[in-house]
Amino acid sequence: MDKNKIDNLVMDFVVGSDVKKKEDAINAIWSQANAQGVYPASIHDLYKARGEGKFGGFTVPAMNLRSLTYHLARAIFREALKINAGAFIFEIARSEMGYTDQKPLEYTTVILAAALAEGYRGPVFIQGDHFQVNAKSYKEDPKAEVEGLKKLIKESIEAGFYNIDIDSSTVVDISKEDLLAQQKLNSELCAELTAYIRSIQPKGINISVGGEIGEVGTKNSTTDDLRAFMQLYLKNLPKGIEGISKISVQTGTSHGGTVLADGSIAKVNLDFNVLKSISEACKKEYKMAGSVQHGASTLPESEFHKFPGFDAAEVHLATQFQNMVFDSKYFAADLKKKIYDWLKVEAKNEFKPGMTDEQFFYKSRKKALGPFKKDIMTMRDREKIAVEVEKTFAFLFDQLKIKDTAKLVKQYIKDQNMKRHFELLHDKKAESFEGDD
Repeated sequence: MDKNKIDNLVMDFVVGSDVKKKEDAINAIWSQANAQGVYPASIHDLYKARGEGKFGGFTVPAMNLRSLTYHLARAIFREALKINAGAFIFEIARSEMGYTDQKPLEYTTVILAAALAEGYRGPVFIQGDHFQVNAKSYKEDPKAEVEGLKKLIKESIEAGFYNIDIDSSTVVDISKEDLLAQQKLNSELCAELTAYIRSIQPKGINISVGGEIGEVGTKNSTTDDLRAFMQLYLKNLPKGIEGISKISVQTGTSHGGTVLADGSIAKVNLDFNVLKSISEACKKEYKMAGSVQHGASTLPESEFHKFPGFDAAEVHLATQFQNMVFDSKYFAADLKKKIYDWLKVEAKNEFKPGMTDEQFFYKSRKKALGPFKKDIMTMRDREKIAVEVEKTFAFLFDQLKIKDTAKLVKQYIKDQNMKRHFELLHDKKAESFEGDD
């Protein structure tokens, strides 16, 4: 299947209005992926081997693509092929699915289409990032909040998300002095959701599950936090159920960075030793891959080489890619004005006292990605924007040292019952977008 045909299929599926064309497009993409040997996979066994000390020295980038997903994913695959990289993750958070208007099956399908267009073969790691317990909603109705999260997890797994990051760190109670008391609810919910994931994961697939002990933007995590969480988590995990393979921690960052009055990002005092000490404890005491860093894409370029050196297993990158799209000289000026005018009305409640226009638009513009998805995806110079961002992907892959990791992926990630993937998805495709407009 040539690239132009794949491009057209993606456009039909993502921004088209004809349900029959959508169905034909998704069937064509998944069938071709099957034929080409491209399939969603779990990174669990690779992380398990890392936790056992079989290799190290690199950090897996997990990239959230909020806009121009197909074009940016193609750029990622191009760079991966140049350096024989295989250890990289595409992810999207629970919140992002809403404001970017990207359901799990759409995200998976577009990523697979990008792999096809670039001639990539093998496992593709797609991850549910921050499948988060909303603390306020949980307090009001615990059962409803957990059931809502389970529904999302089920939908995502059925769509090929074989990597799920549970974030129940929102209910950590730091007002309590005892660490076990602080982490009690977090560990219980994470154990419950881990068991649920294991109960519905497809036969032959061992989903990679991550936990979190420190909500981004709060106090820095410690090894004692990890031990308190793991003590309770393992106690609450049903016997015989395999647990998490990594842990997200807080090191001093915040999602999207701290925006100054002129729209620039404030310097972050990130404590890399948190990553190193927790990774060491993860591997030595629990055979886990190690620590995970969130909110890193807006850090200075000079910081990224430190992640492998301080033994971070994974780093999450999102906002900077979005910024590069919006701020590109190729982003249509008339469309940006239209978006910003829309934000002044639809997001005016986010304009806080003392905010500058630059701060407001920086913080709020992500909310326009869903409503203006078609406009952005059909911009004349969208591919030129992707080429610009591709340079950043190349830089990050070099700094995180993922060159030649395709060899390790091939060694530890075996064919995860590919035929079963497509059987499971066959009956789910049409119902996921039927009635969309």
